[in-house]
Amino acid sequence: MNALGVLERIGDLARSGQAFAMATVVWRQGPSSSKQGSRAIITSDGQMHGWIGGACAEPVVIREAKQVIADGTARLLLLGSPDQFGTAIPEGMTVVPISCQSEGALQVYIEPVLPSPHLVIVGSSPMTHTLAELARALGWHTELIGAPDFTAGRADERSMVIIATQGHSDEDMIERAAGMRPAYLGLVASRRRGEAVLGYLAERGVPQDQLDRVHAPAGLDLGRTTHEEMAVAILAELVQLRASGALDVPAPREPGSVPRTELTLAEATDPVCGMTVTPDASGLPLGHDGVTYYFCCAGCRRTFEENPGAYIKAVLR
Repeated sequence: MNALGVLERIGDLARSGQAFAMATVVWRQGPSSSKQGSRAIITSDGQMHGWIGGACAEPVVIREAKQVIADGTARLLLLGSPDQFGTAIPEGMTVVPISCQSEGALQVYIEPVLPSPHLVIVGSSPMTHTLAELARALGWHTELIGAPDFTAGRADERSMVIIATQGHSDEDMIERAAGMRPAYLGLVASRRRGEAVLGYLAERGVPQDQLDRVHAPAGLDLGRTTHEEMAVAILAELVQLRASGALDVPAPREPGSVPRTELTLAEATDPVCGMTVTPDASGLPLGHDGVTYYFCCAGCRRTFEENPGAYIKAVLR
């Protein structure tokens, strides 16, 4: 994938709401197969699109990129042999020793690109308009829709849904939203009204585990407030829950793709040099005493074969 293809792929992933990391080679020491400015995209399931280097660099960058996505924090990697750099390593840089036979080295900047929060507000009161304006000011992907338009597909497990229909079809909207299992579901109503709605839905056979997820009333309890302050209270609760990690938002995946649990990239460690390698045929597998070991290159594999006892403690991760 060339540079233009990488940029197009970034657009596709951003539109689909999928989290990913972008890796850029910011410095290289030859000989190296990559070039300064080379880019690649790594998705949360460990798939790479683009080019940042060959077999020495790729498994390490994928591993670090997955951690960047999980942490939401960028990092600058220095890939090479420690002997090449000595003590002249800038503070804050992550050093990853690799024993590439080419003796090249790379600096790779990996930054997370996380999807914007998705907020769906159902209703048409002045409060809903204020809430939508505030959420958009935070850069959230916000939809303000009427009850008739709140249909299947308008929200999913990554969404936050606010039902603010003011007594008009509250029960139907909550039941419909609960079936979508959003990360957050709130009803704008008094506590007494909320209890009545949830009680009615329980009698109708809505599963209790779905009803237990409903915040009724939605928002932080600020007492008697104006509609503007109510919008602030709802948004504040959403921000608080997201910041604390209380909203369990699953990582999105593209339509038709295999779930992350089936795609999680396995890793192995070269017992000779300690480099991260992929445990497949490209890792030059070698069986010894019932354990399969993988290597970054034929040289490491040959070294292990000559004296396995010296490296036997480095086991497959």
